[in-house]
Amino acid sequence: MRALLVVNPAATTTSARTRDVLIHALASEMKLEAVTTEYRGHAKDLARQAAEGKDDIELVVALGGDGTVNEVVNGLLHHGPDPDRLPRLAVVPGGSTNVFARALGLPNDAVEATGVLLDALRESRERTVGLGMASGTPGTEDEAVPSRWFTFCAGLGFDAGVIGRVEQQRERGRKSTHALYLRQAFRQFLEEPHRRNGTITLERAGEEPISDLVLSIVCNTSPWTFLGNRPVYASPKASFDKGLDVLGLSRMSTPALARYATQLLTSSPERGPHGKHATTVHDLTDFTLHSKVPLPLQMDGDHLGLRTSVTFTGVRRALRVIV
Repeated sequence: MRALLVVNPAATTTSARTRDVLIHALASEMKLEAVTTEYRGHAKDLARQAAEGKDDIELVVALGGDGTVNEVVNGLLHHGPDPDRLPRLAVVPGGSTNVFARALGLPNDAVEATGVLLDALRESRERTVGLGMASGTPGTEDEAVPSRWFTFCAGLGFDAGVIGRVEQQRERGRKSTHALYLRQAFRQFLEEPHRRNGTITLERAGEEPISDLVLSIVCNTSPWTFLGNRPVYASPKASFDKGLDVLGLSRMSTPALARYATQLLTSSPERGPHGKHATTVHDLTDFTLHSKVPLPLQMDGDHLGLRTSVTFTGVRRALRVIV
């Protein structure tokens, strides 16, 4: 098998020595080309070349965090989904959270995950997963924004603002930790201007709009994220085998925030956030989130700037993944 290994040298939980060990382990089982990324978007460029038939690559392995995986997926799907033709995807987790890899059932340790990957290749274990795509909405000021795929979640509003704050802290040299996320979530709450009167409306064909949302989280799988080893379920029914799920909150007063934060921290595969100001919608294929004012957008934990309207599509059979 000819394989491309895309290595993020800035992956937070793997050292250079560990990466060398993993590369040698993978190279012992396949004809491997390992490339270290050198700039933002490099992983996407490499995966796109593989998808376009360069060197007859059959498998692309992403060694890094969720951001690296997102870039690789967007490169593989640059010309659209075609799971029977495109190279397969494999993931070796190297980030601080690794939501996509863990949602697939992979160990969070890079060495253990490599062992699982090699066993899966020997036993021909793979699955076809559904993914989400976000695009600028036609007829709005965002219609020219390029489409982008996401693997596990997207968000317009509060959670994207938190991620933007975390990215600013990381640019100042802070390490990405769960404590950092919690601190920035608290600061985002204190400075959130629309927490009592939401500006987001969810629209879908044939249904009444859901308006005045402060927060909107779009999930492609469950759990939504992890706090250490604790899984957090924003939309417990979300699945790689279905469309997209949405959790919306229409109020974020101090009592409401305390209630829904507690529900998130104690969420389970059977129950997520619920209550008077919580809206959950399951298994959507196409819908749009509009906002009266520009709000931050995030996808797979990557802050993408401000948007006023985003159209989402859930694609059930998008890519084959080694598991």
